[in-house]
Amino acid sequence: MSTVLDQFETWKKFLKERVAQGKNMGLSEETISNLAYEIGSFLDERVDPKNDEQAVLKQLWDAGDETDRHTIAKLMVKLAEKA
Repeated sequence: MSTVLDQFETWKKFLKERVAQGKNMGLSEETISNLAYEIGSFLDERVDPKNDEQAVLKQLWDAGDETDRHTIAKLMVKLAEKA
């Protein structure tokens, strides 16, 4: 069974749609980035990487401190918006 996490391009499209939904609901950029951080923390703790891109993101996440992780989350939101 395939999930949204299996293919990185599908994951970016999913994130783009969620970011757009958040903006349409009136969420600020900061709130969206904070939610992305929370999702990143959840995925890091509970989901094994499904592809090479996710494996690299996990390695970066694990290597960074909280500030670095917030930056990664913010960059993922930007990446998703450009998908």
